[in-house]
Order: sequence, then structure tokens, then C-alpha cells
Amino acid sequence: MNSVFLSWGIAIAATAGVITRPFKWPEAVWAVAGALLLVSLGLLPVDLAVEAVGKGTDVYLFLFGMMLLSEVGRREGLFDWVAVFAVNHAKGSPRKLFLLVYLVGVVITAFLSNDATAVVLTPAVFAAARKAKTPPLPLLFICAFIANAASFVLPISNPANIVLYGNHTPALGAWLMRFTLPSLLSIVATYVLLRWTQRDALAGTCEAGLEPLELSSSGRVALAGIAVTAVVLLTVSAFDVPLGLPTALLGALTAAVVLIQERKSPLPMIREISWSVLPLVAALFVLVEMLDHTGVIRTFVHLLQDATQHNEATTAGWAGSVIAIGSNLMNNLPAGLIASSTVMQAHSPERVIDALLIGVDLGPNLSITGSLATILWLNAIRREGEDVSFMKFFKVGVVVMLPALALALAARILIG
Repeated sequence: MNSVFLSWGIAIAATAGVITRPFKWPEAVWAVAGALLLVSLGLLPVDLAVEAVGKGTDVYLFLFGMMLLSEVGRREGLFDWVAVFAVNHAKGSPRKLFLLVYLVGVVITAFLSNDATAVVLTPAVFAAARKAKTPPLPLLFICAFIANAASFVLPISNPANIVLYGNHTPALGAWLMRFTLPSLLSIVATYVLLRWTQRDALAGTCEAGLEPLELSSSGRVALAGIAVTAVVLLTVSAFDVPLGLPTALLGALTAAVVLIQERKSPLPMIREISWSVLPLVAALFVLVEMLDHTGVIRTFVHLLQDATQHNEATTAGWAGSVIAIGSNLMNNLPAGLIASSTVMQAHSPERVIDALLIGVDLGPNLSITGSLATILWLNAIRREGEDVSFMKFFKVGVVVMLPALALALAARILIG
């Protein structure tokens, strides 16, 4: 059998396993199995596989720090405290609670990243729904959808932004000029459409006037840790410094302060973290390396160059649309890596690159496997006893994502 076809077959099977989760095994099992099979059959040299895994170091560190911050906040009652605050300000209206959660999600995504929204906000939202005695799924959907819809407000809003620009993101001023209007349209359109899909579940009233909770000293440490992390990430991004190490250090420091303060063992906290996310990401990097090794990216480069020479604006539109759909077939992190390699080799103009970024960031709102943030969100809601099937998410995603994508792409293309 031709090695290229075999490589593609393994990659497709691994991706299908991540999407469908046969036997309800974790997504990481299928991705890692595919990566190991490529190496063990000699379809991808070991040194290239190791190099591919190494490319994700900054992402692993970033996720590690965010998962630590989330676990500390959950254990110390920070999310319950936030939940009571939100429920009381909603004043008995599930619609107002929906809007409040959405606005908080925009802020967290913009200043802490979409993965932080999935990891940090989701437990707080579930706690709010439980205390408000309102169906949790409409509010939980916010965490998944806004994590992607607001992820190109700032360069730090999504690790995929840094991946796509090859660690050379545009200056903040230039970024805002190019992405403010597309981001605004993405956020507003996603809110309107998501709110419409959940209109029946948000009817009626919910609990109000809950007794405010007292945030413990350890809870205040967790809150301070998250706030400091947001400030540090925004600062280091302005100096083009990788985000992973600062996030990991601040997450570890926050956890250490709390554990020392309470004189507790770190083992229970460590056991609660969703470690399977890290090998999942590593395996995705290996699958992308296989595409490069088999010459697929060179083909993409030629196609993109030819199309751009013919009509730049049209190319930006279809490229952003194709990568948006493709992100759901392979996850937007490897899709971003493929797009980055392609545009760098093709020397694409910024309008085409920016359209690809919008597709990589917003496209994953179509399915639960589209982005790492959505997979993290899925892990978080499963911990709370909830679950969402591929088709259930897709039915909402197809209504919400496609119009938002069209508006965001059109705005960026027209800016010139």
C-alpha cells in the first residue's frame, strides 16, 4: 500500500475517533493512537515526530497554568461566589443571566484567552445555573461559543493567533485596526443567534435574592491569581514573549500559595486536572507534521499563490471559509499550523492571512471537536454531569457560526 495513502488513512481514522469517541474513550486515546501508529509503521520519522511534539511546548505550559488556576478556583469556592453574584444581578430573569454570562465570557476570552473561558468560566456558569435553578445548557453553550467568537479581539485571545502568525503577531495598534470591526460583528452575531436558539429554555423566571457568599482568603488568592495572570499575559504579549511559561508559573504559584496557606497535599488537586488534554494536543501536532512530510502543504502553497495572483479579495474569502470548515475536521490548532506553514511559504498578503485567522478562530463554533477550547469545555461540563453529543452541538453551531463567519470575513476583506 502506498505510504502516503496509508498515512492519510491513519490520520482520518484518528480524527474520526476524536470526533465520535467510540466506546466513549477520551479524545486523546484516538489522537495518540494515530500518532503512535504513524511512527511505529515508519510513516513518519521519529525525529520529526519528536520535533512536532516540541513545537507545542508553549501551548502545553499555557494549558497547564490555566487548568491549575481553574482547579484552585473551583476548590476554594471562587466559582460559587461568582455564581451567586451573577444570579442576584439577573434579578430573576434567565435572559438577563444569559446576557451577564455572555459579557463576562467576552472579557475573559479577550484578556485571558479562549481556553481560559472554557476552563475557568464553565464551572462558574454551571454553579450559577444550579443556584438559579435554571436549565444549565443554554448558559454552558455561551462558554463554548464566545470562547471562539471573541478569540480575535486581541493577539492573546487565542493561542492559535500566535501559532498562525508564527510568533510574529502584528503590533497591537495594527491588530485593532484590522480586527476590531470583524470581532464586534462576530460577538454580536453570535449572541443574537445563540440567544435565539435557546429562547425556549430561557423562558420564565429563575431564582433571585440569594444570600451572598463570603469569599475565603484562599478564594481571594485564586481570584488574585487569575487577575494577575490576565495583566501579565497582556503585558508580555506586547513584547512578543511566549505566553506559556508565565501562565504556568503563575498557575503553579497560585496553587502553591493556597496549598501552603491551608497546609494541604497537592495530590488531590493534581488528580482532578484533565491531563489527557496535553497528549491530545501533542498528537495533533504530530498529525500535522505528517501532512508536511507527505507534501500536502506544498500543494496548498501553490494553490494559494495562484489564487491570490488572480483575485486577492476572493481568495481571502474562500480561504477563510475553507479553513473554518477544515478546523472542524482536524481541530483548529493543527489547522492553524497548516495555515501558518502555507502562508509563510506562499508569502501571502495580510488580508489573506487575516481571513485565515478568522476562519481558524471562529470556524470551530460549528462542532465540539473544532477547537481545543471546545474540547476543554466538553471535559469541564462532563465533570459536572452534563454532556453534549456531536449532533446536538452541530445543530446549534450551524445556525450560529455560518452567519457570524460571513459577517466577520466580509468586514475584514472590505477593510482592505
